[in-house]
Amino acid sequence: MPRVRTIVLATGAALLARRALRRRIRRSPLWPMPALDNPVSGTRAARSPAALRLLVTGRAAPADGVVELRLEALDTADLPAWAPGAHVDLVLPSGLVRQYSLCGDPADRGTYTLATRLVEDGRGGSREVHEQLHEGTEVEIRGPRNRFPLTDAPAYVFVAGGIGITPVLPMLRAAEAAGADWKLVYGGRCRSSMPYLDAIGSLAAPERVTIVAEDEAGLPDVAAALAGAAEGTAVYCCGPEPLMAAVTEALPAGCTLHLERFAPGAPAGGGAFEVELRRTGRTVTVPADGTVLAAVRPEVPDVSYSCEQGFCGTCQQRVLEGDIDHRDELLTDAERDDSMLICVSRAYGERLVLDM
Repeated sequence: MPRVRTIVLATGAALLARRALRRRIRRSPLWPMPALDNPVSGTRAARSPAALRLLVTGRAAPADGVVELRLEALDTADLPAWAPGAHVDLVLPSGLVRQYSLCGDPADRGTYTLATRLVEDGRGGSREVHEQLHEGTEVEIRGPRNRFPLTDAPAYVFVAGGIGITPVLPMLRAAEAAGADWKLVYGGRCRSSMPYLDAIGSLAAPERVTIVAEDEAGLPDVAAALAGAAEGTAVYCCGPEPLMAAVTEALPAGCTLHLERFAPGAPAGGGAFEVELRRTGRTVTVPADGTVLAAVRPEVPDVSYSCEQGFCGTCQQRVLEGDIDHRDELLTDAERDDSMLICVSRAYGERLVLDM
């Protein structure tokens, strides 16, 4: 009888130990190593904003080659709140995902407004918007997100080029409503190609706004527009790369610069290197003409990504080891210390370790 009791007790102890071991492994798949902190991203469900189904209820042409869409919820629920500078991911019927700034009224919780210019030699997203999205079309959006927020400042200078007026327009309305000291320099190829001229003209006194049509007066004199800006002035710019480069070069001392890019990030380029995926225990090779994202996706199929150009931030991942060659214009200095956008950024050297 004592022998039976001993066997029963030993068996029970073994079962308890086995269950405890299983619980420990579930908590940390790399046991006996300690569990890693939660990753910055890594799964679509954990990282991507919730998708919303919206209906195109209005379509207009605020300028030549520009389409404005008004989107409303399919039910009566309020849309997620947003602030000037925010954008949404628009999922097109083909599955392409493109980012567009919200240019309507943040106080209108029932409607999102966005506008896009047709880019003849682009990657196809703008053409799909122009040709396939009409009143009555259902679309999916994700967001909104805001990587271009309007900060508190004693004064503002806004510089916009062409369709770059879209994130700036709500900022102008907010600055005017707050009684802030602001001015705008808005350039474009010709007046007929520049959206929202009427809206801007009715917003403020003429001395606040400088409209420069290239076919009439050439390019905007950015240096003159910024000359004399008081210390602490926030300078906001959205438009073509040459315009943003000119604003960056002419920025007066003591002013802060805020840029919003619609152009693709830097191309892949550089030498090949290896990326260890610490959580999965696998190592992939990133070729000289490829991206970290492309190399990682076969191993982590549900990795989050969207624009693949380095400006939406969806693919941000924590870097555990290695020197990062940052090729985006999005992350803050603090974020660059230990994370990267894997769609465009690369490695300085031969190896990176990601928290994936």
